[in-house]
Amino acid sequence: MKISTIKCSFIKLLLISALFLNFASCKPSFRTNDGSTWGTNYHIVYAADRDLHDSVVAVMRSVDMALSKFNPQSEISRINAGLTDTVGPMIADVFEVSVRVAELSGGVYDPTVGPVCELWGFGRAEFSDVPSGSAIAAALATVGIADCAIADNRLIKKAPGTEFDFSSVAKGYGIDCIAAMLSRNGVEDYMVEIGGEISARGLSPKGRPWRIQIDAPEAPATPAELHSRLTVLELGPEPVAVATSGNYRNMRSAASGATFGHTISPVTGRPATSEILSATVIASDCALADALATACMALPTAADALALADRAGVEVLLVTAAPDSTFKLHSNRTR
Repeated sequence: MKISTIKCSFIKLLLISALFLNFASCKPSFRTNDGSTWGTNYHIVYAADRDLHDSVVAVMRSVDMALSKFNPQSEISRINAGLTDTVGPMIADVFEVSVRVAELSGGVYDPTVGPVCELWGFGRAEFSDVPSGSAIAAALATVGIADCAIADNRLIKKAPGTEFDFSSVAKGYGIDCIAAMLSRNGVEDYMVEIGGEISARGLSPKGRPWRIQIDAPEAPATPAELHSRLTVLELGPEPVAVATSGNYRNMRSAASGATFGHTISPVTGRPATSEILSATVIASDCALADALATACMALPTAADALALADRAGVEVLLVTAAPDSTFKLHSNRTR
């Protein structure tokens, strides 16, 4: 073989190697976006060839302008105030999820319970003391999503005083919207976490399923108890969402010294009594998981919540208190 031929072959080999290395390095790098939104913090990790934080923020702003009851200019605030009855696609989406979960739960989940929640200090007003029976009855007269409907892009209320509080589904829905935006931009590996609710797809930067740590109902008393009192879930590569609800952090105290959690029953108008300390739902989308986790907390027993999860076709992890003050886990998980 001539020297020139050898040189030519060597150059071709170098070119092939360079092309291979260049192709191998084309895999998008992981990026991280952190910040605050909707009264909590967010942490988003995704593999992309460009930073999508501006798009993330734009989605968050759109969700806030549609669903935040704390934003007086939002669509839902204007509907609650009687200034309009026209609904956009985001309200229509969460309304549909809410009606489904209300039916599945036998009415213990209902986003029109907002006026009752206000009486108990879980809203815009400061809590003073346990509301009177007459005040609760008056508020309950406006409650009932089953008596509301959307027709021709207009929201029909049960009563003029009916108000919608989609807080128990809006955060999960917002996470779904961000996940959808990432997918539209070609992102196949991501984890979107806002205030503890999560949507994940693909693999983590370590090339393994995303590992998500679930809080126990109380902080560990000692470092040695850390792993025995927390659960770790592995998510991915298929899209999956996780939402957790619990009564152990958002509490109120009455003048009598009694304490109660933020889950208010739309049936009784009073704080729900349940043996469940926390409920973690694993579902295909975060809006559904978010609403179902809240519904589980309004049910009296773990058996009731497990039955609800089975009806909804989702997985659930429940925590109750055992007689010896330890935690007991209940789950219908099959994997």
